[in-house]
Amino acid sequence: MPLILKHLKNYKTLIFANIIGSLSFALVELGIPTIMSSIIDKGIATKNIPYIKMMIMVMIIVAVVGGCGSILIGYCSSKVSMGVAKDIRNEIFKKSQKFSHTEYNKFGVSSMIVRTTNDVQQLQIFVNTILRTALLTPVMFLVSITMTFLMSSDLSLVIIATLPFIIMGVYIIAKFSGSISDKQQKSLDKINRILRENLTGIRVIRAFRKDEFESKRFDEANSYYSRMSQILFKVMSATNPAFILVLNAAVLAVFWISSNKINMGTLQVGQLVAFLEYLFHAMFSIMLFSMVFVMYPKAAVSAQRIEEVLKETPIIENPENGVKETDINGLVEFDHVTFAYPDGENAVLEDISFTANAGETVAFIGSTGSGKSSLINLIPRFYDVTSGSIRVDGVDVRDYDLPTLRAKIGFTPQKARLFSGSIRMNLQFGRDDATEEEIKHFAKVAQAYEFIKKKSKQFDDELSEGGANVSGGQKQRLSIARALVRKAEIYVFDDSFSALDLKTDAKLRARLKEETKDSVVLIVAQRISSIMDAGKIIVLDEGRAVSIGTHEELLRTSKIYREIAVSQLGKEVVGDVE
Repeated sequence: MPLILKHLKNYKTLIFANIIGSLSFALVELGIPTIMSSIIDKGIATKNIPYIKMMIMVMIIVAVVGGCGSILIGYCSSKVSMGVAKDIRNEIFKKSQKFSHTEYNKFGVSSMIVRTTNDVQQLQIFVNTILRTALLTPVMFLVSITMTFLMSSDLSLVIIATLPFIIMGVYIIAKFSGSISDKQQKSLDKINRILRENLTGIRVIRAFRKDEFESKRFDEANSYYSRMSQILFKVMSATNPAFILVLNAAVLAVFWISSNKINMGTLQVGQLVAFLEYLFHAMFSIMLFSMVFVMYPKAAVSAQRIEEVLKETPIIENPENGVKETDINGLVEFDHVTFAYPDGENAVLEDISFTANAGETVAFIGSTGSGKSSLINLIPRFYDVTSGSIRVDGVDVRDYDLPTLRAKIGFTPQKARLFSGSIRMNLQFGRDDATEEEIKHFAKVAQAYEFIKKKSKQFDDELSEGGANVSGGQKQRLSIARALVRKAEIYVFDDSFSALDLKTDAKLRARLKEETKDSVVLIVAQRISSIMDAGKIIVLDEGRAVSIGTHEELLRTSKIYREIAVSQLGKEVVGDVE
């Protein structure tokens, strides 16, 4: 498997030590039957006690050496397999950091988790098995076969006769387990997806009394996974009884043939004991090596799923020699921008053009599905335009060094996303070197300081996963503060005030205006009160910019804007403005 071989190169020293351990263990294990044969035929048969004692001491020394080899094999194989798994997980994670939203949608978050955890674990187990058996078993098998031929060519034919049955059984099992392993891993993806949806949407499920429905849905996925796993385990578990049956048949055949040889005096008892030991080592080596082939289809499925991620070429790529410095600061230009999602048929934005200068606030409003969030997601290159261009500080965003472009932007997503950890850590997500004074200042600007200081540890208070232990409005304020900490040239607020009451919204906007006077501010909003003071408001309808103007101008010139204003502010207020 190229994926495994690539990462094994990083552990050459440990692999070499593993080879030394395997060889020493194999030679010791194969030397013991010869010593036992000598003790029986030359010691016990002749009652030579000193010889027996000497050979027992030799056996003890050999056993100690073999034990050390076994320990070395266990240490090296565990160290290498764990290291390979760690490296592959890191590689998947680093690759996923380069993915755009398109790639995440293609694979699915749940499947990405399974590929990073369970699939990597399957490779870890496979690597561990290979390192324990790949070198050890061939050496033991070849030496055992050689020793049996030297002792009795007739008896060694028994081993040769069993090989076709073992090889055929391994082939059948490996062939059958491949497709089952693929179904098993895909069903695990589905279990993970359903579980994730239920954990994040538990309130909706309870509100609509869908507990039983979701339990049934999970049970169906879980039962299918269980069935596939049971089939796979049954196939795997069938190997041991089958092997034991073949081994016992071989032993009986050896006893049958050897009884005549002992009577005729052509075979000694000690030689028979040694032969049986070598027979066991040869058969056991075949079984261990066959386990590698039985495990291979399952590992191959996991490796293929991982390589699908690693070989995926992100649609959004960081250009070589991307622009890192510009002469202009604080300018956003949309030039006849049209955009359709990669997996969509129709354009969600058509022929959008506008300019936003430093110190200017540009707001976007429109009905649900009009393309507001899609529009601002194009600025940090979460997606690329289908046609037209977006320029930041006079440079097409596709020509920027991605980290440089995104460092210019303080982005607040539509769904406030916080991370488990302290409030301080979440705010410093915007800028690692932000000082205590800056964190406190921007928390005050975002109207978050009041509720933070009421907490027992204030900025060091811990947030749970996704910020589940704070309210929706508090999440939004912390998310806004995080963006402000960045001290960016461009601020993007994607419906970031929706959970705030009108009083807090007004206070925040007033402080925000002071704080962002030298920056471009782009606001997506559903609430007119949040954008009334914007220097430019763009009304979107079905992906088109149908009207552009100030609040007062749009009340007079835009039917859509006026309808929204009347529905939110009341006809009396709107009439006074008219």
